[in-house]
Amino acid sequence: MDFYVEAPLLLEKLVSIPSHSGEEDQTADYIQRWFKQRGVETYRYGNNVVAVHKSSNPKARTLLLNSHHDTVKPGEGWETDPYTPVWKDRVLYGLGCNDAGGALVMMMSTFMYFRKNLDLKHHIMFAATAEEEISGPGGMELLAKTCLIDGSLGVPNPDVAIVGEPTQMKMAVAERGLLVLDCETQGIAAHAAHTSADNAIYAAVDSIRWFQRYNFIERSDTLGYVTMNVTQIQGGTQHNMIPDKCTFVVDVRTTDAYTTEQVIDIIRSNARCKVTPRSTRLRPSFISPLHPLRIAAADMGIRMYGSPTMSDQALLPPGVQSFKMGPGESTRSHTANEFILAEELELGIHKLITLLEEYVI
Repeated sequence: MDFYVEAPLLLEKLVSIPSHSGEEDQTADYIQRWFKQRGVETYRYGNNVVAVHKSSNPKARTLLLNSHHDTVKPGEGWETDPYTPVWKDRVLYGLGCNDAGGALVMMMSTFMYFRKNLDLKHHIMFAATAEEEISGPGGMELLAKTCLIDGSLGVPNPDVAIVGEPTQMKMAVAERGLLVLDCETQGIAAHAAHTSADNAIYAAVDSIRWFQRYNFIERSDTLGYVTMNVTQIQGGTQHNMIPDKCTFVVDVRTTDAYTTEQVIDIIRSNARCKVTPRSTRLRPSFISPLHPLRIAAADMGIRMYGSPTMSDQALLPPGVQSFKMGPGESTRSHTANEFILAEELELGIHKLITLLEEYVI
């Protein structure tokens, strides 16, 4: 397989198939056909496609290669048809080519490269996931409840994952998680003409000031401190009534310095309000500075950083270390006239294979 010839053609085909989040069945079908034509068995979980290369080494652990095949819907300003891939001077334009078609093709090519070797140090699992753009339950979350934890595919559960996103082939060694908190303060309803110490809005103000001023002690080496911002507030029903309830919403961006549960405990112990997380599913992720892949990347001179944006890393099973890496650039994502350079795709394939060679062979 000549990756540098096949990869652009594969990416063109994927761009030409509409695959909005929740509507990825056609690209899932195509990815399955692509692997079948090359003698690779695949497994389907909704619109997620999984393939496994099993090593003959009895001590082999499992490496997960992942990227997503869904896209956002095209916005205004496209100068070409978003679903018609167009090459101009070795630059490909088309919806999803950068986010995350290039990374997906890189992962598929890398999987096929290592498939020729049966005695690897690691089993290699590939997963093309759906619903990444909406963090939907039918994407990585579905895999995290099934084949990534139950051993049903005949290999150990993955202990490390590489998630393909446009990072200019830098290594995002940590990624923030997200907590959305619904907060509520209570008071006693009364006529506004009378003084009352039980105004729910005043109680909310006290709590909001705590969220504004509190500083978490522990700092992540790559992501900095946990941040909290109040983003919505609602209280009172009419001008002449002291409200008995006030609600507000807090956006919390978590880091690898705390578990999600620790952050919630700290907030509940200090904020004088009822705190209800909408979800704890979008967790921070990281790969240890001592992990062989991170050390190998440093030896290769690959730049490392902490990412403020989320990906399927947030939905990996607990205990799976991970990093984010792929061709393309994050600032092009979700923009009109999205593009990726052929050189970026070629370099991405070469760099990932080089990074993994010593680790898996």
